Amino acid sequence: MELHGENKFKTKSYSNASFQIGKNPKQLDSLSLPELEGTFGLGKSIAAKVFEMTTTGKLEVLEEHINKTPKGVRDILSVKGVGASKVRVLWKDMEIESLGELLQLCEENRLVEVKGFGAKTQESIKQNIQYRISSEGKFHYASAENMALQLVNQLRDQFTDAQVELTGEIRRKCEIIEQINILISSENTIDIPEIETNIPIVFHHCKPNEFGSVQIRITGSESHVNSLNIPDGISTEEEVYKQNGMPYIEPELREGLSEIEWAKSNSLPELVKDSDLKGIVHNHSTYSDGRNTLEEMAVACRDLGMEYFGIADHSKTAVYANGLYPEDVLKQHQEIDELNKKLAPFKILKGIESDILYDGSLDYEENILKQFDYVVASVHSQLKMDEEKANARLITAIENPYTTILGHPTSRLLLSRKGYPINHKKIIDACSANNVVIEINANPLRLDLDWRHIQYALEKNVMLSINPDAHNTEGFSHMHYGTCVARKGGLNKEMTFNALSLKEMEIYLNKG
Repeated sequence: MELHGENKFKTKSYSNASFQIGKNPKQLDSLSLPELEGTFGLGKSIAAKVFEMTTTGKLEVLEEHINKTPKGVRDILSVKGVGASKVRVLWKDMEIESLGELLQLCEENRLVEVKGFGAKTQESIKQNIQYRISSEGKFHYASAENMALQLVNQLRDQFTDAQVELTGEIRRKCEIIEQINILISSENTIDIPEIETNIPIVFHHCKPNEFGSVQIRITGSESHVNSLNIPDGISTEEEVYKQNGMPYIEPELREGLSEIEWAKSNSLPELVKDSDLKGIVHNHSTYSDGRNTLEEMAVACRDLGMEYFGIADHSKTAVYANGLYPEDVLKQHQEIDELNKKLAPFKILKGIESDILYDGSLDYEENILKQFDYVVASVHSQLKMDEEKANARLITAIENPYTTILGHPTSRLLLSRKGYPINHKKIIDACSANNVVIEINANPLRLDLDWRHIQYALEKNVMLSINPDAHNTEGFSHMHYGTCVARKGGLNKEMTFNALSLKEMEIYLNKG
């Protein structure tokens, strides 16, 4: 609407409605038109639009705006640092209608001449476009896993005499994939039906007596495969590794890093499993920006078989996320005490996700921080830092005696935002010196800490915590993706923070 120059107050009303709806956990499709008005405080006109969407799955006014906006302009809208008002200037005044045209404008240093843009904005937009282009044709593992597994099961049902298995980067559970690879082993050639997906699918075929040789060749990274002698005509992967004088290596580890050395020295780690996790410690509720109540989140966590649930709502500086002021903290802790009586022996731990401020301090005074069982310290604002500033900011927070866990260390968003640069070894060293746990943020868009740095953390005796950063009960499912990348980094159960039992966790937090 803003892009097309419509009334600012009308545009603002839609934005406010979206914000109010986003904060409310109620399912929209269960509400009547009068209920929509009453629940969210919506005007009759916007409530009618919401009702239209929930009942028809479409919104006519939205379709109209999409249809009269060129696709290239819509692509520009998705670039970070370019809001609707700026896109309107580029489109209407400069006749820019594609990312390529905008990038060229930046390359020629001409965007700085456009009203509302400066040198810093130009450079930021240029980097964001380049990053987006480099990410094209790549997909989050989470977006491919279910589809890949369903496809494999369908093929197994269809071709009962064949062995059908995932292979390639999706079998290694790489956080970013470019295609789904499937290996089909059968005596006879199989005609695969045409399959339409947004992710490319590559099929491989081999004879049953070749399966092990072929599977290893197309599963592992080039470096891993080149480290092995892989004879033809071996039916199992176990036999191939045996002939190389080593035990079976889990697919997640086959990246050509330390796994061959570990295997030859018989020191392969026993990788952490989903079933090893005993609690979930980074979660949000309706106290801040979550979609479910504290009790709903805790009960759902308990019903997953966990022993404890750690709440970590946002702190007061996170105004955008309805961060908790001291009086809110007191109210939440009172509710936790009551719920713990009700849910025992299951337990809710009193945590907070405290913003790391620009100077590295945490977002509460000591008298508030000491009331929490644990503190997840995270950066959420002023992300444009060089490495020196980022290191200093994080290390100051790590050295705070109330910091328990360093949350999503780089604040990256895979395929969307690189995250600020840090010296991982310096940050891990600081965590080691201050007994601070490092989070593996399991949200598939983050997966931060990057798994490539897990081994150094383990060498420094730093524990890792697999945390979903769940904002609703469905978010608990993200734990699986955290476990996937934790395994890639060689993480074991013993060094996984939330694999501690409740009793062990209470002792660790000095609450037992």
